[in-house]
Amino acid sequence: MSNASVPVVTETAYLTLHYRLASLTGENIVSTFEEKPATLQFGQGQLAPFLEACLLGLPEGVHQTFELAPEQAFGPRNPELIQRISRATLEENSSMDEEYRVGDLVDFAAPGGGRFAGVLREIDAQGALFDFNHPLAGQTLKFEVKIIGIL
Repeated sequence: MSNASVPVVTETAYLTLHYRLASLTGENIVSTFEEKPATLQFGQGQLAPFLEACLLGLPEGVHQTFELAPEQAFGPRNPELIQRISRATLEENSSMDEEYRVGDLVDFAAPGGGRFAGVLREIDAQGALFDFNHPLAGQTLKFEVKIIGIL
């Protein structure tokens, strides 16, 4: 038990850390390495649960990179989340002068009051095709973490 003096990440830890979420090609999605480190209370939803799962049990001072398959990250792409939206629905959800372009992320009011967003894939006079998958669904991601302090 010589390592007992080094704190490790637990379910209730308060951490100071640097982290980076990147695509496999190395493109940053989010990174704190160029800024001041993040401070967060574990289990409060400040990091996605799958990222917190990587951190559990890591000792203070560690610098590690994880590769997360889609199933461990934002999930596989779901073809059922690619849906056609009628012109009428599109107009209900937008201001009249809005110009949509393929690739735009469009926000919709969900039945029941929430909101959801989809990426525009095609548009024509009758309606539009949207992809409501998370933009990172289906992607393998790199999660790099450097744990600076654990309280």
